[in-house]
Amino acid sequence: MDFLEKAKIRIGHWITHNDHHKEEYELFAEQLEQAGKEESARQIREMIRLSTESNECLRKALQALE
Repeated sequence: MDFLEKAKIRIGHWITHNDHHKEEYELFAEQLEQAGKEESARQIREMIRLSTESNECLRKALQALE
């Protein structure tokens, strides 16, 4: 397997990994809200938004490898 094939696999793994964490983060933000910690929940949701942007960059990088 050459470097570019490995790169595609690695980037795909990172996308999946990040998506999985976003689900966990959202659940955690909901728990923070239920505990009355709205600002903490808001910050976690901002991090989710930024993670979503990061994944979009990874998807573009993956497409550019095709």
